[in-house]
Amino acid sequence: MNGVSTYKDTSVTTQSSGRLVVILYDGAIKFLRLAIKELEAKNYEAKGRYINKALDIINELNMVLDMEGGGEVAANLRKLYTFMTGHLNEANTKCDPRMVQEVITLLEELNKGWKAITG
Repeated sequence: MNGVSTYKDTSVTTQSSGRLVVILYDGAIKFLRLAIKELEAKNYEAKGRYINKALDIINELNMVLDMEGGGEVAANLRKLYTFMTGHLNEANTKCDPRMVQEVITLLEELNKGWKAITG
């Protein structure tokens, strides 16, 4: 393993859970912006790949929610993640950049909140 890869692995495994959420949101937003670029370039295969990467992140965020301890916040996040998943699947099928942007906007708002919490 090279030094850069080791650093990346170490930086991820030593982050607080709140900071990891920010990193995951950043990744999903990045992939969705790339999906829009590929959609505009009519590169539908790459668009689908990027949307699927973002969906993987959103699904992971959804799966790790603490539904017992998280109360209403966790329940609301689950609803948002479920909405985002459906919306992105539809955007992928319809090749609709506006729908992708709507999910980016939601993720950016959530990310802003997590960044405020984690400093």
